[in-house]
Amino acid sequence: MAPDEESSGPSKGYSPDNAASEGVFRRPKTEMFYYRDWRATTVDQFTKVLNSYTRWYNATRIKVLLSFLSPVEYRQIVGLAA
Repeated sequence: MAPDEESSGPSKGYSPDNAASEGVFRRPKTEMFYYRDWRATTVDQFTKVLNSYTRWYNATRIKVLLSFLSPVEYRQIVGLAA
């Protein structure tokens, strides 16, 4: 970078930059990614597995903080979903 140019982001190693994305991707990596051998998996197959996991995560899994309801059920009860 030239001396008169400014960086568009914070300095290297600024951890809050990655905190949001790491928080979002931590659970799928732990629950569906790490325990499998993905070497023979095509991109299309991986996309299907990831989409299926995402649908399960949003619609089926229960959360203690949501009174043992799935996120979809909770939103319906509190009137946040159609």
